Amino acid sequence: MKKMMLLGACLLLGSVAAQAQESRQDVSISGFETISPDVYGNGVYPMHSSMTTGVLASYRYMVTPRSALEVNYGFSQYTIRYKSVPTPYGQVHTRMQEVTGAYVYSRTYRNWNPFAEVGVGGLIFTPILDNGTHQFDSKQNTNISGLAGVGVAYEISPSFDIRAEYRGFILKTPDFGNTAFKTNRYYWLSEPTIGIAYHF
Repeated sequence: MKKMMLLGACLLLGSVAAQAQESRQDVSISGFETISPDVYGNGVYPMHSSMTTGVLASYRYMVTPRSALEVNYGFSQYTIRYKSVPTPYGQVHTRMQEVTGAYVYSRTYRNWNPFAEVGVGGLIFTPILDNGTHQFDSKQNTNISGLAGVGVAYEISPSFDIRAEYRGFILKTPDFGNTAFKTNRYYWLSEPTIGIAYHF
C-alpha cells in the first residue's frame, strides 16, 4: 500500500513538473501595414485611406496544445479622405486603436506552426486635430469589427518564434460624426503583420 501511495505521489509530481516546463503563454510584438480599399456609397465618391505602418501587441494563452485564446492591442495613424456632394473634399488625420479578442487554432510541423484565428473587438478612430484634419468638429468613432487571420510561426528557440500573418477586419466605415462622410457601407481592412513572440 505504501509503495502504491509513493508511486502515485511520484507520478503526480512528475505531471506537475512537466506542466511547469511546458510553455502555455506567449507575448508578441509586431509591425503591420494598414491597407484598405476605396469605399463608395451614399454620395461619397470615395472614402480613401492612406497606407501606414502600425504596432501590434498580443498575449496568447494555450488552452490545449492546438487551441489558444488571444487578446490584441494595435496602434496606427493615417489619413482618411472623403469626396462627397455637400463637401467636395474632406480629410481627417486619425489615430486607430485595435482592441480585439480571438480564438487561435494551430498545428505543429517541426519548427513550423501554421495557425488561423477568428475573433471580434473594436476599432477606435480618434481624430487628431492638426493640419492633417480639415473638419475640426470630427468626433471619435468606435466600430465593432470581426477579425480573421492566417499565419505561420517559425520556432528559432524554445522561447522565441518569428510570426508572419495576414489579418483582416470587417467593419463599418468611420464617419467621425459628419453626415457628409457617412457611406453606410462595410469594408475589409487588411493588415499584413510580422513580429516576434516570447513563450513562457
